[in-house]
Amino acid sequence: MTAVFWSGAGLVLAMTLFGGGEDPPDDARVPHAPPAVSTAPDRAASEPAASEPAAGEPSGKYLPRSEPTRLLIPEIDVDAPFVDLAIDKNGQLEAPPPHNTNLVGWFAKGATPGEAGTSIIAGHVDTATSPAVFARLSELEEGDRFRVVRADGSKATFEVHDTESFDKDDFPDERVYADTPRAEVRLITCAGDYDRAAKDYTENLVVFARLV
Repeated sequence: MTAVFWSGAGLVLAMTLFGGGEDPPDDARVPHAPPAVSTAPDRAASEPAASEPAAGEPSGKYLPRSEPTRLLIPEIDVDAPFVDLAIDKNGQLEAPPPHNTNLVGWFAKGATPGEAGTSIIAGHVDTATSPAVFARLSELEEGDRFRVVRADGSKATFEVHDTESFDKDDFPDERVYADTPRAEVRLITCAGDYDRAAKDYTENLVVFARLV
């Protein structure tokens, strides 16, 4: 896939492209960076916050902070390990290894999947030679569920509530990356047409999901 989220200034995820045998670029453009550090506090239990949460406290169900180890999406045959992604000196999010077709990355300085806040998970749609882990991401629909296996042994289950593609020149950074009072996940990959001149796809596909 190419850069997986964002267009314009800010956070970029470098991905390889499947472009008719052409060499893939080392990076590609996607939108502004999410917060460099998770604003969600560590949680000691998976119980919902009691009645009315205090100001600044998460609402709804959440889990304590724990790094993800595997992404399971039965609907599209995804069973993939995670790699940590960080922001480099250019303000770009590092990409997973470009030719590993079965690997997803997560923004390690943000909320962990299941923790209160917005967790970012990115994956290639293809490589220079074959489809990759998020090749079928566009098939997910509202109500579909997937799980994230976590380092503490728990499994966080998420339900899709929206799926949209956005032009990379008009990517809604705030909508996608803004922190949330509940535990949510964004699955992101490339979409749209492949621009051979730019060696990049024209859109980013975002799957919005929340913890259930």
